[in-house]
Amino acid sequence: MSKILPGTKTTRMELLALKNRMALAERGHKLLREKRDSLIMEFFNAIAEIKDAREKVNATLKDAYSALTQAKMIMGPSRVVEFAYASKMRADLTISTRSTMGVRVPVLSVDQENPALPYSLPDSSAKLDLMSSKFRDALRTITRLAEIESSVKRLALEIERTKRRVSALETVVIPRLDATVRFVKLALEEREREDFYRIKMVKERLRQKVPNS
Repeated sequence: MSKILPGTKTTRMELLALKNRMALAERGHKLLREKRDSLIMEFFNAIAEIKDAREKVNATLKDAYSALTQAKMIMGPSRVVEFAYASKMRADLTISTRSTMGVRVPVLSVDQENPALPYSLPDSSAKLDLMSSKFRDALRTITRLAEIESSVKRLALEIERTKRRVSALETVVIPRLDATVRFVKLALEEREREDFYRIKMVKERLRQKVPNS
């Protein structure tokens, strides 16, 4: 049996306040359920995106390492390492956020500079340029994967938090409010019956005291 809210007064003002709280709790419960369902949909959409993003990461890394292997075969590993150390390329990661159903999820973007080549074309192989391009592509796909995976984690946490709130409203808050409303209504009805009976008794006594004319 649901417990009555402590400190409840059996008055009509209290009953009205309880009914208002009940309506607010039911409205909040409805909104939270809608939010939970929307979050779950976003979560599964993101899960599907992760699969595609991982496939792209694997494909771009495979191409990049293939180009690296070919460059080493043509130029020799030491020359490739030498050109890599001489490269002035840099990548800047920008992190911002956006709101998804009230959840702040990250937005990652990587800005890769393309400075002048640190080597002369006759001393290098076209595979070196291809390798550099493929690794830049791989970095972009890895950044996108990290963004989606982080979003999935935050969505999962918010889903769990929302489910707990929905459950608390369903199993504790609303049942206790409902029980308290019924308790106050019963108390008021009992008081009305007592008052009616008391008034009836007073009228009966007054009638008996009045002499018959």
